[in-house]
Amino acid sequence: MGNRFEISVVAEDKAWANDRIEEAVAEIQRIEDLLTTFNDHSQTNQINAKAGIAPVRVDREVFELIRRSLRISELTQGAFDITYGSIDKSLWNFDTTMTSLPDAETAKWMVRLINYRNVVLNEANGSVFLKEKGMRIGFGGIGKGYAAEMAKRLLLQKGVKSGIVNASGDLTAWGSQPNGTPWTIGVADPNAKNQPFSYLNISNVAVATSGNYEKYALIDGKKYSHTIDPKTGLPVSGIKSVTILSPNAEIADAMATPVTVMGVRVGLDLINQIQGMACIIVDDKDRIFTSKNIKIS
Repeated sequence: MGNRFEISVVAEDKAWANDRIEEAVAEIQRIEDLLTTFNDHSQTNQINAKAGIAPVRVDREVFELIRRSLRISELTQGAFDITYGSIDKSLWNFDTTMTSLPDAETAKWMVRLINYRNVVLNEANGSVFLKEKGMRIGFGGIGKGYAAEMAKRLLLQKGVKSGIVNASGDLTAWGSQPNGTPWTIGVADPNAKNQPFSYLNISNVAVATSGNYEKYALIDGKKYSHTIDPKTGLPVSGIKSVTILSPNAEIADAMATPVTVMGVRVGLDLINQIQGMACIIVDDKDRIFTSKNIKIS
C-alpha cells in the first residue's frame, strides 16, 4: 500500500498502550503482505499472474474484500474498480515529471481490460479468477481503509476504548480524547493541503479524502489529477477534493475516489441515498458542496 500510518491510543498505562500499538502495527503489516503489488508472493499478485489462465484460491478475508469491492463497483457503476491495475505507468506516471499528454485513443486502449464484471468469484472453493489475460487488480482505492478498520477492530478487541488510526490522512476515530471531549480533525484545504479549511468534532467516525493535490502531473502549466476515470483512462477534472464521512474506514476510503469520478451532482445524489454517510466536495472553482446531513459554518 505504501502508506504511512499513525496510531494513537488513550490509556492509563503507557507501556500497555505501546504494546497495543505494536500489535496494531503488526496487523497492518500482515494486511500489507496480503494485498501489496510490490511483492510477487502477495495474494494480489498471485491472482494477477494467473489472469486469463486459472482461478487462484485466496484467504477468506481477501475473498470477502474483493466481494465487497465488486459491490462498490456496482453501486458506483464502475467509477470504483479494483481492476484499474491494467493501466501501466507508460500511460500516466505521477512519480516522475510528465512532459506530454497521452492521446485519447491510447488512453482508451489502455483501459480496455478494466472491467470489474470480469472478476469471477467461486464461493465454494474461495477462488478468484480474472477472465482476461493482462488484467490486474489492485487495492489502492480501498486497502488502506481496510487496514485502518482492521487495526481499529483489533485495538477494540484488546480493550482500547479510545483511539485514532490515521492512514496517511484517512482516519478512523473512536471514543474520546483524554479530557473526555470528541476528537477534533481538520479537513484539508485543497489549495494548501497542510492547512485545514474546516474542523469537525467526531467520535466513532471514519474520514477519507481524495484530492487532486496529493499526486498530479503539471503539463504546459495545467494540473492533471492522479484520479483516472476507469472508462476513459483520462484524469478527472472539475473537483479538487472529496471528503467522505462514514462509520467504517474501508467504506470511507472506497467512496472518496468514485465520487470524484462521478462529479458533484451525481456524487452528492449517491451519498444522499446512503444511510450514515456524508461528504464534502470542493470543486475547481473553490465552491463547497455538502451532502444533506452535514453543515459547514
